[in-house]
Amino acid sequence: MKRAVVLLALAVAAGPACRSAADPGSTIIQPGAPGQANRAISREAATDLSKVQATPADVKFMQGMIGHHAQAIEMTALIPDRTARDDMKLLGQRIAVSQADEMEMMRTWLRARGQEVPSEHAHHTHEGFMPGMLTAEQMTELAAAKGPAFDELFLKGMIQHHAGALTMVDELFKTPGAGQEGDINAFAADVDSDQRMEIDRMRAMLGRK
Repeated sequence: MKRAVVLLALAVAAGPACRSAADPGSTIIQPGAPGQANRAISREAATDLSKVQATPADVKFMQGMIGHHAQAIEMTALIPDRTARDDMKLLGQRIAVSQADEMEMMRTWLRARGQEVPSEHAHHTHEGFMPGMLTAEQMTELAAAKGPAFDELFLKGMIQHHAGALTMVDELFKTPGAGQEGDINAFAADVDSDQRMEIDRMRAMLGRK
């Protein structure tokens, strides 16, 4: 009888220790870069990662993406007067709202780090031209089109535009040390996933009349 009591006491004492070792709260899931799996890291490692500083490549990415988003918003502003399709108007509203919010986030991120915030018109210069952006000639052609012709030009142009943003994200993560700071890592990963989904949506819309 005494032996059973002793064993029971040992089991009770060991219980909390076992739970502590397996406690899911002792690890944190770190999102992987686009195309890479998430991984579990310790709280200590997460604390170290939180101290990672932004790199020049991070700053350049944020500055360039502001101009990239600005052109996308210019493109969506053409939609209301040039199409009769409700799905086109809804797409334009979704892109305009989300990218305007992201532009404000990027400006805040740059200001917080004492970095230059480009103007909304910086992308009109050669220096502000980023991958996938429409040329002045393409923008002129888009603005002159109406109806189905506009719809096709817009969708193809925005797919090109989004693909350019994916290139920017890819280049960021391929740069040694870049894309690791918490805010920019999360933002770049969101850009990658969101714009891939929108590209799929727009490709489907190209088949509709």
